[in-house]
Amino acid sequence: MTDKQTETSPADAQNSENDGQTVAAMEEPKRERILVIKLSALGDVVLAMGPFAAIRAAHPDAHITVLTTRPYVDLMKASGFFDSIAIDRRPKLSNVREVLALRRFLRNGNFDRVYDLQTSDRSGFYYKLFWPGPKPEWSGIARGCSHPHANPERSNMHTIDRHADQLADAGIKDVPAPYISGPDIDLDRFGIRSPFVLICPGGAPHRPAKRWPAERFGLLAKKLADYRLTPVLIGTDSEADVLNRIDQMCPKARNLMGRTGFLDIASLAARSVLAIGNDTGPMHIAAAAGAPSIVLFSRESDPKLSAPRGHGQNAVSVVRENDLRQLTVNRVMDVIRERLDLTD
Repeated sequence: MTDKQTETSPADAQNSENDGQTVAAMEEPKRERILVIKLSALGDVVLAMGPFAAIRAAHPDAHITVLTTRPYVDLMKASGFFDSIAIDRRPKLSNVREVLALRRFLRNGNFDRVYDLQTSDRSGFYYKLFWPGPKPEWSGIARGCSHPHANPERSNMHTIDRHADQLADAGIKDVPAPYISGPDIDLDRFGIRSPFVLICPGGAPHRPAKRWPAERFGLLAKKLADYRLTPVLIGTDSEADVLNRIDQMCPKARNLMGRTGFLDIASLAARSVLAIGNDTGPMHIAAAAGAPSIVLFSRESDPKLSAPRGHGQNAVSVVRENDLRQLTVNRVMDVIRERLDLTD
């Protein structure tokens, strides 16, 4: 985050003028103004880091604002790609005051171009909020926009490939892999002994079929400990049952429940020998931070569309079983042994 980077909410935006800003605008060439829209979810935000970098490279001198939601502000700040961050409160249409505030933000932003990387019904509606005034150039799927992503196969593309295809239609050809760099981290602060394996056993509570059973993670942690690898467990307080169960089964594990923000996860992943977990947002962070990664998929999600992307051809291994209750520890350990070149 630079000293000039600012954070605001559309509801806080006012139609005020600043004399100093007016003078500066008269004396200096007008900077191109860009808006990037990426609201959620964690995995999708991480996968958009490459497109963010590509947009910044394509507009090196522009003032670029990202419109996002509160949970992802720190990730956006740390990326260094944006001059300002606007927080979308996702107003309901019935909340006229909030919708009008959002409309003022969009119309008063004087944006020359908008890159809609959310491409949802909501973000498409934001394009309509410019009516009846002039509309900026718009890359997305909003009807009538200047740079539509009209590929009929877009719904069958991996998120990264879909973003790259969309940006290519807007004139941006080179989109790198997502990358996240966390701050330097003191492993002693977490009581971690190297080498260690980062384990992400949680996931969306409303999609339990995407979770490998806690007992399997517990057995896996014990096997890792037998190889003198420290199992490091991460997750939120809402995942306490899973994390505590693994912790009870493997006393050598380090349970960091509730102690790791997104950037902490990136820092830990970069120091780990391996990250393993369910198809969940933190695994996207781990892969983007450079950790060799193994991700467990069920029939609930398709890795061809949403698997984490790391750095290098074999950075991420996918293990898929239609019903994760049928996935054995031995099968997962075989993949780990191959990745880490472990011998019995």
